[in-house]
Formats: sequence, C-alpha cells, structure tokens
Amino acid sequence: FQDGQDAYERGDYETAFEEWLPFAEQGLAKAQVRLGWMYNQGEGVPQDYAEAAHWVRLAAEQGDADAQFVLGTLYDNGDGVEEDNVLAYMWHNLAVAQGNESAQEGKDIVEQQMTGEQIAEAQRLFREWLEAHSPGGN
Repeated sequence: FQDGQDAYERGDYETAFEEWLPFAEQGLAKAQVRLGWMYNQGEGVPQDYAEAAHWVRLAAEQGDADAQFVLGTLYDNGDGVEEDNVLAYMWHNLAVAQGNESAQEGKDIVEQQMTGEQIAEAQRLFREWLEAHSPGGN
C-alpha cells in the first residue's frame, strides 16, 4: 500500500492507481477511498464521478470517515449519484460523528438547503445506519 502512497505523493498517479487497485478490490477501505478520489479528480484515470461514487461508497459503508465525507459531497453536488440532500446530510453526519472536521462544513451547507422534514429524515437514516453498523448490531 505504501508504494502507492509514495507514487501518489510524487505525482505518479498511474503507478499509485495500479498499486492501490488490488487492495481496493480486496475490500481495503483506505485504498477504495483513494481510488474514488482519483476518479473524482481525474488523477491518473479519466475523471468519472460514477466510478468515484462506486469506490467511495464501498469505503463509506465500511465506516471510513473520509469516504463518508466525500460521498456526502457527491450527493450534495449530484456528482456520480442523483443529487440528494437527505443522503448528503446523513453521510456528512456520519463523518462528523467520527471527528471529520471538514464534513461539518459540508453538513452545515446542505442543512441550509433542507426542510425540517428532510433534516428529520436524514437524522433517522443516520441513527439507523449507526444501529445497523454498531459492534453489537447486525
């Protein structure tokens, strides 16, 4: 994994992608979020928001706070997924709950565009997600 990180930091995005892809395919959230970011930015791969959303979602569903923040942003902007403020809020809120400070700003921005009913729905989805993914849960 570190070889990919070193390549990325050098700006050798093609090598980083090749190094991280096997890890991502094996389910390593850290590699999945990095591939998602590369697709989001078009670094070493063609920019493809749908592919970015695919990889980021895999990591977000494993509880990766960075991936949850990015997925929330994708939902907020409608990049690679249908724009959905409720899901944007939920994913940002999950990231915030794990201490991702950047997600707080995203959550605040999307919240300003939401009705009270939408916020309540997003909070309900947030609680359900936590319950389903807690160590004592499902």
